Amino acid sequence: MIAIDANVLLRYLLADDVVQYHKAKVLIRTHPPVLLTDVVLVETVWTLMGKRYNLDKVRICNIVRGLIGDSAFRFESSQVVWSALMDYQSSKPVRGKKLDFADALITHKAQYVAELAKHKLEGFYSFDKAVEQLDGALKP
Repeated sequence: MIAIDANVLLRYLLADDVVQYHKAKVLIRTHPPVLLTDVVLVETVWTLMGKRYNLDKVRICNIVRGLIGDSAFRFESSQVVWSALMDYQSSKPVRGKKLDFADALITHKAQYVAELAKHKLEGFYSFDKAVEQLDGALKP
């Protein structure tokens, strides 16, 4: 197993630099499985939604879904990423604030880690209004 950073993943996804795209593609296709950590996934999503690429929620969901379905990639927990994606995809703005993919992933990862440690997650606290729609989310 190898791991890559968001820069390599972005070049692979976007093919916006021919030389780096080719290197990323060769690396990913000749060394599977490739670990995509939660941090790399979140950084990639933030970059894709940022000013330079300005991808919308639908396109982000399609990209993440594609990564999950690609056998070349592994995640810290595919089920956590999938659950976060489903919550993010179905989320609605709360008092004008949209849910971030990162917040959905953080919430699901917290539940996962608590379960691994044989604890019950008593709640996930956030000041973000959009997080309120996630199971277990509480206001501080």
